[in-house]
Formats: sequence, structure tokens, C-alpha cells
Amino acid sequence: MNNILVTKEVTKHFGKHIALHNVSLEIPRNSIYGLLGPNGAGKTTLIRIVNQITHPDKGSVFFDGEKLKAEHIAQIGYLPEERGLYKSMKVGEQALYLAQLKGLSKAEAKKKLKFWFERLEIGDWWDKKIQELSKGMAQKIQFIVTVLHAPKLLIFDEPFSGFDPINANIIKDEILKLKEKGTSIIFSTHRMESVEELCEYIALIHKSQKILDGKLSEIKKAYKNNIYKIGMQVPKGEALLGELSGKFKISTSDYNIVEQQLDFTMQFPGKETGEILSYLSSKGNINSFVETIPSANEIFIKTVQSKNNNE
Repeated sequence: MNNILVTKEVTKHFGKHIALHNVSLEIPRNSIYGLLGPNGAGKTTLIRIVNQITHPDKGSVFFDGEKLKAEHIAQIGYLPEERGLYKSMKVGEQALYLAQLKGLSKAEAKKKLKFWFERLEIGDWWDKKIQELSKGMAQKIQFIVTVLHAPKLLIFDEPFSGFDPINANIIKDEILKLKEKGTSIIFSTHRMESVEELCEYIALIHKSQKILDGKLSEIKKAYKNNIYKIGMQVPKGEALLGELSGKFKISTSDYNIVEQQLDFTMQFPGKETGEILSYLSSKGNINSFVETIPSANEIFIKTVQSKNNNE
């Protein structure tokens, strides 16, 4: 079994509103899978279905090779975007309570909590009340109780919300360590830089439908448009740009000439890079020749806009 989670044509209505329509996904085991989409796309509804908070009107969900059932909840950890800690309870008391809800004995929960509190350097928070903590501090507690029972699948919905850059990086490193130990992770966020850093696979949901999914590196290759950033030393930069436009039928989108250094961005539709490199080498010294690969953010915007324009 290569997938930890599979959804097949999952559909969900709330009255006349279609929250999900025939959404089929395959979440590879031991991967970090980005679940992306604009606000209101249906991501949270899908996450709630996986956590059995609600149920699909149509379609099926399979977890670890079996049709999703109640006992699978013990193998899933869910960190929702809206946090649910009791503000008047002490940190340690609440963490113990939530750990026991996940099936851990009190002794086992204490042992694991001690490990995590020391790991994240928050041992002196045990007797503090949640209301005394900042949003980021409370988020650390929520993260701990989410991962404490070592589930097979972790679902993080905006896990870096409320964190400063240092603590966001600490949590990011912990997520990567969990993945290295064999945990499968679904990661829902609007922070595309986090998607770039963490996700191997993505799915994009828009207006209740999946409009894109696959391995992120392969999606990026599919969205390439033969644009290159080039830097070279030439005696006459303007003249070279004119020659290139005539010989290769290319368009200059951006360039800068300082003394004899020419830096420019160009698109070479239908031309082999080897031929272009050979030609440029005959005209000057090439300092850099880098193909621009679209970012996850650019792909997100382009795909959603294209879908909107076609409707």
C-alpha cells in the first residue's frame, strides 16, 4: 500500500451549497502533502470528513488500506486553524487531559509530555494557565498534544499561525523530523513559501473541485515557459539584444546594462538551450544561464485565474 489516505469522488452539500464535488485524492505514505486552495474552496470540509467530524454525502474515504472507520481516529492527529484550548486550565493539566483522550495512560502521557516540553524548551510552562500565554506559546502546546500519541497521519491546518519566524522554523524542523520517522502529513496553508519548503505533493481545490494535483516538482516542470535569466560580459549589449531578437524570435522582458555586463531575461520558445548557449558563447563570456521555474504561488494564482476565466 503506497497511500495512507485515499478519497474517491467525495461530495458534500450544506443545504444548497456544494462544499465538495467529486474530490478524489491519493496521499502517499510518508510524505508531506499540501492541501491548497482559496478561502472557501472546501479544504476544511475535506479535513473534517477525514477526521469524521462530518460525513460525505457521496464517495468514500480509505485510511491505511481500509475504509475509514471510527477506530482510525486514534491514528490521526489534527491541528485545526481555530485552536481549542481551555483558557482557564493549567497547561500541564490540560495537556494530560487531551493526551488521555487520545488513548494514552496518565503515566505514559506524563513521560511523553516531559520529553516534548524539554525538547521545545517550555518546561516552566507546566503550571501556567493558557490565558497567560501568547498566541504563539499556546500554539506550541496545541502542536505537542496533536503529535503526542504518534499518529500515522498528521493534519496541520495553518500550523505556523501566531508564530514568530524563529518559532515557526522550530516547528517546521519538528514536522520534518516527524516525516523522517515515517509519519504522513497533510499540510493546509496559504503560506506558499512553506509549501515550497515542505511539500512533496500538492492538490489545489477551487470552488469545491480539485483542479490540480501531483508531485510538486513535476507540476513545476509542466508549468515552465522557457524563460531564462542570463548574465554575460559583452562589448555592446544593446546590439546583442537586437541580434538575439532577430535570430531566435525572442522577446526581451527585462534587461540591465552596466558597463560591459549585460543581465537580461528572455523567453526562447521552441529552441534548444544548447543552440542558444553556443550562440551566446560566441558573443561574450556567460556568467550565468538559469531557467526560471515557477513558484508554488505563481502556479496557484495562474491555475485559479485560468479556472475562473474558463467558467
